[in-house]
Amino acid sequence: MTTIQQQQARLEDAFERIEVTILPCIAMMLDTLLDASANLDQLDPKALAAELRTLAAELEELTRAVERNSPAQLSPGEYRTVA
Repeated sequence: MTTIQQQQARLEDAFERIEVTILPCIAMMLDTLLDASANLDQLDPKALAAELRTLAAELEELTRAVERNSPAQLSPGEYRTVA
């Protein structure tokens, strides 16, 4: 197997892991945000802020997981949150 084929195989494997493990988590987070936004007038602002901080931390961890599963090192981009 050539180097390019090996890289392609690693890339496909990484995307498979992302699709199976990470995308469902992101979908769950989006559902949580949609549910919260449907009841904004009924929510305690402090509770909403706490939920958003929790989701931001989870998203940061998912970003790290994507980076770990990437076949090549990624340099942090503008998508990164400030911890």
